[in-house]
Amino acid sequence: MTFRLWILRLVLLLIGIFFIFGIYAAMHYWPWGWVWEPKHEVYEWVLLGIYATLGVFLIWAVKNPLEHLSLIWFTFWSSIVHGGIKLFEALIDKNEYGHLLGDIPAFFIIALILWYLTPRQRELDALPETSEDNSEELSEREAY
Repeated sequence: MTFRLWILRLVLLLIGIFFIFGIYAAMHYWPWGWVWEPKHEVYEWVLLGIYATLGVFLIWAVKNPLEHLSLIWFTFWSSIVHGGIKLFEALIDKNEYGHLLGDIPAFFIIALILWYLTPRQRELDALPETSEDNSEELSEREAY
């Protein structure tokens, strides 16, 4: 396994844990940077449920990230969209400026890290077909 793939696995684990536990904690302890006003508890629980579920699947993907590239790219794109919508709202509503130092950069940082670490198809195609050093990578590639 390459070092970059090992780091991707670690990042998937950390993001998964953050999505399961960290978003709730941030909303509770840092509401000015994570909770929108007016407060809608039902809406917040729906978001927490969606992100916790995504977190479970990201942790599941740690075992073999190459089998779960679509999930990783979904997390990338959904983080961009979520952060972008929140950025727009924060820029037009001065009561939401706190989010510029809270959830908005968090989602963009998650997206940036995933974009950097996730292998592209051309990189997967470039893996050697036979090599003892790459046997684990090849089995992961063949599984994808």
